[in-house]
Amino acid sequence: MNPHRTGPNRTGQRARHLARWTALAVLVTLCACTDKTPVQIGFVGGLSGRVADLGISGRDGVLLAVEQRNAQGGIHGRPVRLLVRDDRQDPETARVAVQELIDSGVAAIVGPMTSSMAMATVPLVNRHQVVMVSPTVTTTDLSGLDDFFLRVSATTRDYAHKTARHLAEKVGVRSATLVYDLSNESYTRSWTDNFKQEFLRLGGRVAGEVTFTSGDDAVMHELARRAAGEGADAVVVSAGAMDAALFCQQFAKLPGRPHLAVSEWAATERFLELGGTAAEGVLVDQFFDRHSAAPAYLAFRDRYRERHDTAPGFIAVNAYDAANLVMEALDRRQGGENLKQTILGMGGFQGVQGSLVLDPFGESDRRAHLSVVRNGRFVPVD
Repeated sequence: MNPHRTGPNRTGQRARHLARWTALAVLVTLCACTDKTPVQIGFVGGLSGRVADLGISGRDGVLLAVEQRNAQGGIHGRPVRLLVRDDRQDPETARVAVQELIDSGVAAIVGPMTSSMAMATVPLVNRHQVVMVSPTVTTTDLSGLDDFFLRVSATTRDYAHKTARHLAEKVGVRSATLVYDLSNESYTRSWTDNFKQEFLRLGGRVAGEVTFTSGDDAVMHELARRAAGEGADAVVVSAGAMDAALFCQQFAKLPGRPHLAVSEWAATERFLELGGTAAEGVLVDQFFDRHSAAPAYLAFRDRYRERHDTAPGFIAVNAYDAANLVMEALDRRQGGENLKQTILGMGGFQGVQGSLVLDPFGESDRRAHLSVVRNGRFVPVD
């Protein structure tokens, strides 16, 4: 064996091995720094049944926010994947849906869309410490709690009080009959109680209360007759868009029609479509300003219409804001900090119609607006 010929070969082999290992180490480092594993976000809402307008519009608002975020590079270079579940406005289905999202490893959940579904699922997210941000849940049953449930809307207190003040001070209503749906009782009782509190404070009188449970067997003609039979100056309805519209249709057939108002749960385009001429003149509470000229809102409105071939309502606006709040917080979160801490530590958040501030309990200060139905449209009255 010639040592003068083998020595350089061995040196070259060692150099080549070292180069390969160096390249492999660099590749591993690059892969670690460019993790493309999707960041999963869940959505839960009623996508079927009588309140499907809430769930579908909410999902579409979140979907647009996710698509825009991914077009901008996602979160730290990772794409966002949206997992969607239908709670069917059923408590047990909602619990199963939320547990599925948690088991799938979602970073946060946007939803649910109704207060009764929130009451059913908040214990689950609290147990697993997964943040859930609702676009539209307003019940006061979940107020003032240090939990993992946050929201980008105010509570029923803000909306119901504003309706009561308008009827008492602007319209001159002195007595009211209250009609509300027990299928979303946490919301409707909260709204009705808040309305009564403010209306009584202003010297008004509650002539009576009429309750029903949403479903195909709800006889709206009988409900309307009973409500009108109390002889009040106004009838105030807390129900979803479909039931509120059907009530208006039957109520319009009765003589001596008093003032009619519905809560913000019904403030969707479906209410206008189903209510038709019977909805004309109805006072409707609103989560947002439909006639806002804010550049961010106009850009969102145009992009939403282009994407979904329809104009956005309050549901889509709130859901879009909720999804963007979650994704912005995920982008800002520092190591060792949970998502709830990040969100509450952000101070304010820029929604499409202005800044939203969450208090220490995760409740927003979104302003209430009032409108009246004129020529098949919601027209501002404030």
